[in-house]
Amino acid sequence: MTLKSATVQTTPYEGQKPGTSGLRKKVKVFTQKNYTENFVQCILDANGSAISGSLLVVGGDGRYYCKEAVEIIARICAANGVAKLLVGQNGILSTPAVSSLIRHNKAYGGIILTASHNPGGPDNDFGIKFNCSNGGPAPDGVTDKIFQLSTAIKEYKIVEDLKIDISKIGTNCYEVDGKPFVVEVIDSVENYVNHMKEIFDFGKLHDFVSGKKTGTPLKARIDSMNGVTGSYVREIFLNCLGATPDSVVHTTPLEDFGGLHPDPNLTYAKDLVDTVAKGDYDIGAAFDGDGDRNMIIGRNAFFVTPSDSLAVIAHYLECIPYFRKNGIQGFARSMPTASAVDLVGQKLGKEVFEVPTGWKYFGNLMDAGRLCLCGEESFGTGSNHIREKDGVWAVLAWLSIMEHTGKSIEDILKNHWSIYGRNYFTRYDYEECELEPCNQMISTMEKTITDPAFKGREFSSLGKTYKVKVADNFGYTDPVDKSVASKQGLRVVFEDGSRIVMRLSGTGSSGATVRMYIDSYEKDNVLGKASEMLKPLINIALEISDLQKFTGRTAPTVIT
Repeated sequence: MTLKSATVQTTPYEGQKPGTSGLRKKVKVFTQKNYTENFVQCILDANGSAISGSLLVVGGDGRYYCKEAVEIIARICAANGVAKLLVGQNGILSTPAVSSLIRHNKAYGGIILTASHNPGGPDNDFGIKFNCSNGGPAPDGVTDKIFQLSTAIKEYKIVEDLKIDISKIGTNCYEVDGKPFVVEVIDSVENYVNHMKEIFDFGKLHDFVSGKKTGTPLKARIDSMNGVTGSYVREIFLNCLGATPDSVVHTTPLEDFGGLHPDPNLTYAKDLVDTVAKGDYDIGAAFDGDGDRNMIIGRNAFFVTPSDSLAVIAHYLECIPYFRKNGIQGFARSMPTASAVDLVGQKLGKEVFEVPTGWKYFGNLMDAGRLCLCGEESFGTGSNHIREKDGVWAVLAWLSIMEHTGKSIEDILKNHWSIYGRNYFTRYDYEECELEPCNQMISTMEKTITDPAFKGREFSSLGKTYKVKVADNFGYTDPVDKSVASKQGLRVVFEDGSRIVMRLSGTGSSGATVRMYIDSYEKDNVLGKASEMLKPLINIALEISDLQKFTGRTAPTVIT
C-alpha cells in the first residue's frame, strides 16, 4: 500500500513535562485536539536523525485510550521515517515486556502507553513514556529535551490514511513517501515468557507449584487487578507452572481495570489482603496496571515490605540460575527505600548504590556491569535482565526462594531478620493535594533542616529521643557518566540511623502527592509491630514538616 505523509500545523500545550516516568495526565487532557500528536512528535524530534530507519516497540497496559494512541503513534512514526514498529496484539504489552523486546530485538527504543499504578477509564489517567535502546526509561537529558520541544512545537507529521488492525497477529507492509514502513503485530506474551524461562528453573518451579515435589499444590492467590499482567500470569502460572485455576484472579485486562485501582499495596489491593488473611494460602501477590510493580504477602496476609523483599532476594540470588550463570554484581535502592539491602551487600562484599527515585537511575550502573539487583520502596523490584522493574519476575524470584529453602514467607523473613536485624519502614501518601501549598511546605522544611543550627537538635515523642546527624536535600552524581540530579528529596538522618524523608511524587496526573517515608533499624527487637515502632518518628516528621497546616490533611490517603 502506497501512502503519503502530511504536515499539520499545531500550537503548544502547557505542562507536557515528563515526570519520574513519562507524561501522565487525565484521559480528557490527552484527547484534546493535537495533544497526543504533539507529544509523540516531540519524542521523535528529541531523538533527532537517529529516528530515521529505526525500529521501535509500541504497547501499553490496555487502559482506556490505549488502542487509539497506538494508531496515532503508528501514523506519526510512519511520517517521520521510522522503518518498523513491533506492536503488541490489541496494543497490550507490559512495561517489562517492552524492555525485554527492545533488548532482544536491538530496537532503537520503545513508546509505552501507561499511567502505571494510577486508575484507568475515561475519567481517569493515561500516560506515555519513551524508553531508550537499553530498554530503560529515557534519562533526564532526553525528557528535558522533549519538554523543551513541546513548548515551541508548530507542526507534526502524520500519515492520516494509515490503517492497522492491531487485533490480528501478522506483518503489515506499507510504502510511505517512497520508503518501506512495516508494522508487525506480535503475540504480547511470547517473548517475555521465553525470557523468564531463561532466568528461572521452570522445571523445579513446576514441581513446587503443581505439588509434584511436596504432594500438595501450592496454595496461591495471584491478583492481576485487571491490568496487563493477566495474560502473562495465565501463561506462566497456569500453563507453565501447573498452578490450580483458582490460583489466579482478575486476569482479564480491562480499559477501566474493572473499577479496581491497580496499585499493589495494602490499601488498593485490600481484596487480596482480606482473602489471604481469611483463607488457606501460602502466598499472595498483586501487580499494578502495567506490570512493573508487585506486592508479596504470606500466610495470614503476612506483609513483606518492598525494602525487605529486595534484601531477601539479594540474600538468595544464587538459587536463581540466571545469577549462578552471570554472576552477582552490586545492589542498589532508591534513596527513600529502607537500607535493608545495604546490610546484605556489606555481608556479601558487594557495592551498594543509593540513587534518586526513578528506575532510569539504575540503568547506567547496570550497563556498566556494576549492578545486578535493585529496587524501590514503591513496590518495584528488578534485575539486570531488563532495564525496568518487573512484577512477575519478583514473584518468580520469591517462589524460587520458597522452593529452595522449603520455608514459608514469614519464616524466610524472620530468619533474615535474625541474621541482619530489621529495618522497620512505612510510607504515608497524601494524594491530590493542592500543588502550591505543597511546594511551600517543601521549601519551608528545606530552609529549616539545612540551617546549620538544625544539626544536633533533639526531637522527642512517646518516650523516644532522636538526635539529628545529617539533614539535606538529596543530590546524586552518577558514578558512570557523572551526570547530576539535585533536589531529590528532603532527608533527616538521626544518629541511630533512623530517617525521615519527604518528597513530592512525580507519578501523579493532577495536583501533588506528598510522600513521607519513615524507617528505623533494630538489631534485636525484630518482631515488633511496625506501626507502633515507628509512631514516635511519624509524630516528629509531622512536627518538622508542619504537614497538616500546609495540606489541610489530618490523615494520609494510603499507608504502606
